[in-house]
Amino acid sequence: MSNFEIIPSIWLIDGKCVRLKRGDFSTEEVISNNPLGIAQSFESVGIGRIHLVDLDGARRGEPKNYHILEAIAGYTDLKIDFTGGVNTDGDVIKSFENGAATVTISSAAANHPERFAQFILSYGREKIILAADTDPVDYKIKIRGWLKKTKIDLFDHIEFFYERGLKYVKVSDISRDGVMEGPNLGLYKEVLDKFPTISLRASGGIRGIDDFKKLRDMGVQSVLFGRAFFEGKISLDEIEKFKSSN
Repeated sequence: MSNFEIIPSIWLIDGKCVRLKRGDFSTEEVISNNPLGIAQSFESVGIGRIHLVDLDGARRGEPKNYHILEAIAGYTDLKIDFTGGVNTDGDVIKSFENGAATVTISSAAANHPERFAQFILSYGREKIILAADTDPVDYKIKIRGWLKKTKIDLFDHIEFFYERGLKYVKVSDISRDGVMEGPNLGLYKEVLDKFPTISLRASGGIRGIDDFKKLRDMGVQSVLFGRAFFEGKISLDEIEKFKSSN
């Protein structure tokens, strides 16, 4: 698939770029006070899209880092996928006004499925992405920055919106997030088998460029990565080479 896309994740707390393990806020580590600089370095090697995660927003239920979104939108040509506390129509509109190209939504889809289905209709299926984050122990959906567990089954959840026009879904295996144990290929294969026309965005566990290749070859459309880059397992040079050979 020549349109396979690798998408860096930039996680924000208090306007700073941080990293966590398995979504646990007590493992927070500040990587940089300059998220814009990080975004620009990705852009410089041919990355076209980033995933910007407002962790304050995810915890509080409404976005708090619009100013970072606005700065990156203003000083790069990156397409920004914004996520974290986007719950209402007003949040969606404000995200787009501040420069988001797309929004990824988790809690609102779990808590207010009809509202999320309406977002797909109102803003279009190219702009609204479902975040379906789960622990394979039980395949139940986790929301609010993974702080809250629901009783919703992962596959039922995707199917509900798939039948209502959903095109893009981000699936995270949260047990692998930020711990670089390799992506959960079995989980992604199951999603692709059940929903053959969905555009799947894989998240969690990336160790290096080889994991990109495995995901691409099995039909995943895009992949999110973060810690592997920030720990030096993937370099800007390697990203550039992968982009040009892909």
